[in-house]
Amino acid sequence: MEKFVIEGPAKLEGTVEISGAKNAALPIICASILGEGKTVLYNIPEVKDIHTISRILTYMGAKVKIEKNTMEIDPSGIFKYTAPYEFVSTMRGSICLLGPLLAKYGQARFSMPGGCVIGPRPIDLHIKGLKKLGVEIINEEGYIVGKTKRLKGNRIFLGGNFGSSVLATANVLTAATLAKGETIIEFAACEPEIVDLARFLKKMGAKIYGEGSHLIRIEGVKKLKSVEYTIIPDRIEAGTYILCGYITKSKIKVKNIIPFHLLSLIDKLEEAGLNVEVGEDYIETKPKSKWNAVDIVTLPYPGFPTDLQAQMMAFLTLADGISVITEKVFPERFIHVGELNRLGANITLDGSKAIVKGVRKLYGAKVMASDLRASAALVLGGLAAEGITEVSRIYHLDRGYERFEEKLQKLGGKIKREKEEKK
Repeated sequence: MEKFVIEGPAKLEGTVEISGAKNAALPIICASILGEGKTVLYNIPEVKDIHTISRILTYMGAKVKIEKNTMEIDPSGIFKYTAPYEFVSTMRGSICLLGPLLAKYGQARFSMPGGCVIGPRPIDLHIKGLKKLGVEIINEEGYIVGKTKRLKGNRIFLGGNFGSSVLATANVLTAATLAKGETIIEFAACEPEIVDLARFLKKMGAKIYGEGSHLIRIEGVKKLKSVEYTIIPDRIEAGTYILCGYITKSKIKVKNIIPFHLLSLIDKLEEAGLNVEVGEDYIETKPKSKWNAVDIVTLPYPGFPTDLQAQMMAFLTLADGISVITEKVFPERFIHVGELNRLGANITLDGSKAIVKGVRKLYGAKVMASDLRASAALVLGGLAAEGITEVSRIYHLDRGYERFEEKLQKLGGKIKREKEEKK
């Protein structure tokens, strides 16, 4: 395994280019198998999750080529409809293949998905939605096995205990494009990644209306064509670098973004007393020596994203006053609290709330990453801390951030990747 060694406190400066959105790319890659012929995708982030989904598709018989953020997918050779445990166990996003496989081939055998340890994330909404479309689903030796002769449109409610589900919406949306008749998804996810998926499917020839709202209508078509398409920028990566600029009191220009995807973050930064320069395709941090505590509640889009909760918590460890972070999407997503406290933070937990009492300084320490976004939060904390911070188990971070340490090094960050010593 590998670790990051960070020397702080960092003073950063310059421009960072944001990569394509991993959470948009994965469902779109999966949906590409619905097309007849080769699909070409641009602005694909070169991260571990993308290579994992590529391996799954290759295993199934598709021809996949990735080169310089461009991905070519030819599904014509697919002859297997099983996604094995060794692939799926490392990446939850692979579940997005379930809907396309059932829609095009009428069958799928899928291992229960894995990914980050951020609390229970059942796939009951996926199964519920696909059953409503006419899929017979059973659980067989840890695999979800689905079969259908032809999907049929239906009215489907996808609300869960913690709001709408992005991946369940993606699965039902893609499956419904080839279903017979009309499908209406109520309480659909509104995230930009779902909008991007819908736009991709419409370019393929799907008839979709209302994406970006809680009600999406799909008129099924007989077939879809292959296309060329460019993935949207990653709003979570962008938010991470914006928070990096403010926590290190540095001037950073975060470029190649869609600023209105980050309105909830901008709002909270302004509430904290910070100035945020917003351009057409960039945000520039305007550093201050102090900022105020703010309260955060994570919610589905357009609310504050759960995927920025850990990074925001790192930023608030140095705020003036007490912040309360309430996690309403994944109530158990607080494993990083103990590790931030090792850096000198003062954070206590009360159920689904984290109480963050601002401290004057953070201090370098050895910490361990527990999930993708927690990894980024610990890097931010290490960049702001005095002394040396070692972040172990950074394979989590490699799942979702492209060339993270390289981008930070170009901004002047003293961060390097090293092999962890075997114990």
